[in-house]
Amino acid sequence: MCPELIDSHSTRRFSYPEKENSSPIAEQIKALYKRVEARDPHQPEFLQAFSEVLHSLAPVFEKHPRYLAVMETIVEPERVIAFRVPWLDDRGVQRVNRGFRIQYSSTLGPYKGGLRFHPTVNLSVLKFLGFEQTFKNSLTGLAMGGAKGGSDFDPKGKSEAEVLRFCQSFMTSLYRHIGAATDVPAGDMNVGGREIGYLFGQYKRLVNHFEGVLTGKNLNWGGSQIRPEATGYGAVYFAEFWAADNGVPLKGARCLVSGSGNVAQYTVEKLIHVGAIPLTMSDTSGYVYEPEGFTQDKLNHMMQVKNVAKGRVSDYCKLSPTAQFFPNKKPWEQKNIQYAFPSACENEIDHTDAASLAANGCRCVVEGANMPSTNQAIEVYKKSKIVLCPGKAANAGGVAVSGLEMAQNSMRTVWTREEVDTKLKAIMKSIYDGCKDAAAKYGHPGDLQMGANIAGFLKVAQSVVDQGCV
Repeated sequence: MCPELIDSHSTRRFSYPEKENSSPIAEQIKALYKRVEARDPHQPEFLQAFSEVLHSLAPVFEKHPRYLAVMETIVEPERVIAFRVPWLDDRGVQRVNRGFRIQYSSTLGPYKGGLRFHPTVNLSVLKFLGFEQTFKNSLTGLAMGGAKGGSDFDPKGKSEAEVLRFCQSFMTSLYRHIGAATDVPAGDMNVGGREIGYLFGQYKRLVNHFEGVLTGKNLNWGGSQIRPEATGYGAVYFAEFWAADNGVPLKGARCLVSGSGNVAQYTVEKLIHVGAIPLTMSDTSGYVYEPEGFTQDKLNHMMQVKNVAKGRVSDYCKLSPTAQFFPNKKPWEQKNIQYAFPSACENEIDHTDAASLAANGCRCVVEGANMPSTNQAIEVYKKSKIVLCPGKAANAGGVAVSGLEMAQNSMRTVWTREEVDTKLKAIMKSIYDGCKDAAAKYGHPGDLQMGANIAGFLKVAQSVVDQGCV
């Protein structure tokens, strides 16, 4: 829905009408949601993410009704790419998976977002992730658009050779759609350093030149310091800024962490560094509880179990006599806690889990994962006065350091660990301040969820207008 082109003070630009019709803004918001839902009725994850952002932007639309039409443009991806990925297993049997790349928005820079290999990958999941990524990247202040991609391929149970063949086939279809100035993918769930290496090698082989087309690369060939740690470290930095503002110190605080992958591991590590007490880690089999908290040595044992042995969190109990394992349960039931860091997957905290957190003393939920709280859980947070540090802000450290990796690649230079960590902390402070200030400006002081959505959206929306409704 592009508006009429007008000429104002000799500067030609698109101007969105202040009033789309005479109905209240709330009715227009509802109507927009219904139009989007009608186009994609079978995409629940995407619709959940859109609904959460759309309704939190009501104060913006009340003040600037023209941005409601801009949202209808933004919510539609610029390009959706789908392709088959044929590969041979170790028995010589041909297998096939689906590959995707959702190039959501290039308004602020080249498309940027991770690749996820998991059986649950579909258009709904990737559109939700790409939509969120657009505003997350906006918050960093770096020149990055939003994207997401991946495949329903599951690396678990596959041999090294099978993963290699799959990655090479995947890149053979994807390479023509990406580039250092076009689209720069990164890792995500089940796409780590090994997979990034295989993908990068195949890209270089196909195009015959070396460029920073992927982030999360090995330090030996264009990677950045702090990149593996960045999402977890950034989430803790964000929590530190909130803690300093609100008198709920992280030092000595009892913290629940879910997940046991990259984000959870480095969240726990940074919590240990700042003197907090991380009590739990989890996977799909259940969670482990350390009554006195994880130490660096205990975390190293968990990293050995997960990263090297590829085991379950229950295997960690063989290495720690103090650990307790709770099968088929989530960590949110633990009592006397101040912070929760959901770092596993989307929708891992439902309204029942949120009620448990409230009953057990939680003051702040810091989302290391993407959309780990259901909309019903968020309502419980609000009623219980639990502050939500939303994923698009709190877990932006990963993509922030990806942006710093892109900058280093462009300059053909390498920054030290200390330089990157300093820049990461500064970016997270800027994100926190931007969320806090936007919430206050639009009449909801302290609501970081609303502030993140507003700050991320406004930069994208005004840029869409500036560039002529594209």
